[in-house]
Amino acid sequence: MKWRKLGRIFDPGQATLPHGCSAYAQAPQALVLDDFVRIYFSTRARDADGKYLSHIAYVDMKKNFRDVIGVSSHTVIPLGKLGCFDEHGIFPLNVVRHGDAIYGYISGVNRRVSVPADGAIGLAVSRDDGVTFRRLGDGPVLAPSLHEPCIVVDPFVKIVDGGFHMWYVFGLGWKRAAPDAEPDRVYKIGHATSPDGIRWTKEEGRQILADRLGDDECQALPTVITLDGRHHMFFCYRQTFDFRTNRDRAYRIGHAWSDDLVDWTRADEEMMLDVTPGDWDSDMLCYPHVFECDGQICMLYNGNEFGRHGFGLAVLEP
Repeated sequence: MKWRKLGRIFDPGQATLPHGCSAYAQAPQALVLDDFVRIYFSTRARDADGKYLSHIAYVDMKKNFRDVIGVSSHTVIPLGKLGCFDEHGIFPLNVVRHGDAIYGYISGVNRRVSVPADGAIGLAVSRDDGVTFRRLGDGPVLAPSLHEPCIVVDPFVKIVDGGFHMWYVFGLGWKRAAPDAEPDRVYKIGHATSPDGIRWTKEEGRQILADRLGDDECQALPTVITLDGRHHMFFCYRQTFDFRTNRDRAYRIGHAWSDDLVDWTRADEEMMLDVTPGDWDSDMLCYPHVFECDGQICMLYNGNEFGRHGFGLAVLEP
């Protein structure tokens, strides 16, 4: 799979973002409309204590992915209520069409005392082409459980033969590189199914992708597309510790394939997409989202500093 980079297509530093947000356009997710593409992303504002809150905004782009039509003047959904799973941020929002509605799967963040945050997955619905979303309820549709004890986040939902499939990230726990170090989480990709997109059944605690970096490899933000009858998953992976400033331990994009949506064969060597020295994505590639637009297979992704400087696009060569 040879991907051709088209460069960075959106820089939040050159846009007016809603809700007092500044910088960051993380985890871009595409909704292809008739005449343009709406790309949702997580951006950040600071609260009264100076801590970040992640909000969802979008940019509308022509299908050449060069011309910006406009950036939302509002966040598409407010953060969760006091004490709820998405009180302190939404990162990311995954969208899928279902009938005349758009289902938005919320990856909610809530702060903890002993560790930076926990998370769960909620559902909101849009009936105005994704301009605004309204939650079905204040609680999650998928959350930590017996064998997935923390950090159930990063949903990607695909409807296949009328049934809903979700690939998501679940946490195995937190670890410290040294006794006095801040804790970092270890997480893997799991799978769940649903008849209606609301009631979900997990394959509880089953890690569906093999590790390449050892047991503590972190796997994040899966996205799945079907090409010529075979299903392909793209995701990002990294080391657990020293990944923020060490480019050799930072995120890269991986690949796996499946013929049944259940069992996956990892094949990172087929990706042919890597960092570009000296560019905005010279240190890391992360948070991929793959979709089809007018017959072209496209991948949105973030580069250095986890999307602080925006997102780029790559297209799959024939």
